[in-house]
Amino acid sequence: MTFKGKRIGFGLTGSHCTYHEVFPQIEKLVALGAEVQPVVSMTMQQTNTRFGEGEEWIKRIEEVTQCKSIRTIVDAEPMGPKIPVDCMVIAPLTGNSLSKLANALTDSPVLMAAKATLRNGKPVVIGISTNDGLGLNGVNIMKLMATKNIYFVPYGQDDPINKPNSLVAHMEDISETILAAIEGKQVQPVLKMRSAE
Repeated sequence: MTFKGKRIGFGLTGSHCTYHEVFPQIEKLVALGAEVQPVVSMTMQQTNTRFGEGEEWIKRIEEVTQCKSIRTIVDAEPMGPKIPVDCMVIAPLTGNSLSKLANALTDSPVLMAAKATLRNGKPVVIGISTNDGLGLNGVNIMKLMATKNIYFVPYGQDDPINKPNSLVAHMEDISETILAAIEGKQVQPVLKMRSAE
């Protein structure tokens, strides 16, 4: 299977320190022939950090994808009935948005896009980036791992000594995970060690 003719939604939430790992994967999807529809959270839109300004990141993703970002819940809802995707990716997915997704809360454009995609019976691929994946959010990760049509980009501890509860996806595995998810399969192994940064 290839990405030619595939329409991929790509949502980004507020893990600003992870964007530098995610953007090369968006570029890769475009290079492989996918049509990528960016969806950006309110946090990404409104927050400027030492890792860059929100609007600059959005400008960059729109240049790469040649597609205007979906920025509102209202604009994300038609990804179900009117403008469906073959797969919805959320990377990075913060612990905050992870907990909301696991508990059916749709208070952001990214979460609405995920809900709309699941409504169509299509896969949602998530690349987590959370400081409490082995803490309070552990139960939400397991809940989503047991949920139909949700697939995980392989993940692991990014800094076991200094941040023992932190889990981050191997963002370089996004494209492989998408292809497997479209075929209804979870890429393996899900748990992979990450080198400390």
